[in-house]
Amino acid sequence: MPELTLPQGTIHVRDTGNADGPPVVFVHGLLVDGTLWRKVVPSLEGDLRCIWPDWPLGSHRTPMAPDADLSPRGVAHLIADALAAMELERVTLVANDTGGAISQLVATERPERLGRLVLTDCDAFENFLPPMFRGLQVAARVPGALNVLMQPMRIRALRRLPMAFGLVTKRPIDHAVTDAWLRPFMEQRAVRRDAAKLLRGITKRDTLAAAERLRRFERPTLLVWAREDRAFPVAHAHRLAALLPDARVEEVEDSLAFIPEDQPERLADAIRRFLRENA
Repeated sequence: MPELTLPQGTIHVRDTGNADGPPVVFVHGLLVDGTLWRKVVPSLEGDLRCIWPDWPLGSHRTPMAPDADLSPRGVAHLIADALAAMELERVTLVANDTGGAISQLVATERPERLGRLVLTDCDAFENFLPPMFRGLQVAARVPGALNVLMQPMRIRALRRLPMAFGLVTKRPIDHAVTDAWLRPFMEQRAVRRDAAKLLRGITKRDTLAAAERLRRFERPTLLVWAREDRAFPVAHAHRLAALLPDARVEEVEDSLAFIPEDQPERLADAIRRFLRENA
């Protein structure tokens, strides 16, 4: 993959599809990488320029600079810096999970290059992180504890449990994919350092403040949300839509939080229609 060098460190970037099409930039969440979107992007590449990087959220292969700010607000500014470095304009930002909370911060603190926003199931309001994942935050504050907590994920069968990917997907994810997601964290101490920075920086104060500032985000916004999601309630999608000046909610059946895994065709179709309606 091409590399993008920023003051915070090096980002690996997939840049595919129609180079002359409207740019769509994808933001994944904690402990996954850009391949979260691997089932969504192929349906969009004919008309759109699809940019799906590996953001520094714990599954990135190249550690960031030791002094990089990797709090959620720091990563939001890193994403905005990446958009500027790639000279992108009127970007459609598409986000999931932790990346959705971070994208709310981009939209409210660095919106100058955004044209549209698509949020799928993600942290919002006081739900950052969801209660079932807050043990990660506690472990991140104790030296070595986060690594110990993650060691059971070396056993593939355990990844389907509700303590792991079983909470966010209805369908099993290919082992090769989850291997690739977890390998950087398991093998590189500096990547674990980066993930711990993010977790220690998470606070609901950021998402609550962003929610209030979203009242002034006038770009078109689409919220694609799984009705059955146990981590990110669909009610939060409707709360966000009520705050945003130009937003609508599209609910998805037969999916949990990782709609890009459970319902990629439905998500791609929703994105395509949204861009056509707001060209």
